[in-house]
Amino acid sequence: MRRFVLTYACLFTGALFQGMSMSLFLFPHSIPSGGAAGIALLINHWFGLSLGFSLWLANVTFLLFALNYFGYRWTLRTVLSVATTSATISAIAYFYPVEAGFLLFDMAAGSLMFGLGVGLLIRAGASSGGMVIPALMIAFHKNWSPGKVMMGINLFIFLLTSVVIDYKIVILAIICQFLSTNVIDFIYQLQFHKVTSLAVGWRKK
Repeated sequence: MRRFVLTYACLFTGALFQGMSMSLFLFPHSIPSGGAAGIALLINHWFGLSLGFSLWLANVTFLLFALNYFGYRWTLRTVLSVATTSATISAIAYFYPVEAGFLLFDMAAGSLMFGLGVGLLIRAGASSGGMVIPALMIAFHKNWSPGKVMMGINLFIFLLTSVVIDYKIVILAIICQFLSTNVIDFIYQLQFHKVTSLAVGWRKK
């Protein structure tokens, strides 16, 4: 019971941090925090759909892959994560619209908060959805760093986003990704006695 509570406390806290980092700091500058966020920005730009709904839409295909590869428990946790993140983004956009502030501060704060959120999600045996899913598949199969793999596969999305919206975005996104993935790897590698056990069963169906 204690493990269950700790797992889902990490999950919802991580998802909340992730949603806040996007809506409060990154999205006002059109900076994608990752591949799925980049796709969400493109959907929002092309079709005018809300960012929260666009983020959920961008995750559907990857969740189907997750169900086949990781099993229903991991996928369910990821669905809860994506739903919480999307709801957080939509709620902030509706109740507290944020305008772009000081770029360097927002980028640093958003990157660190995003990395903390995703790191907590991975430790809870889930993910933030999107490109994190194929990144984890590759990382654990090859025994590579999840954060670095995530950064690699997000570069294409960043480039596409920069071409469609603004070329400066790719530079900001790469810096953001560098900061956040280092935080993700730091949290992932921490050896908490009671928390490391949460990530052990993430591959079990």
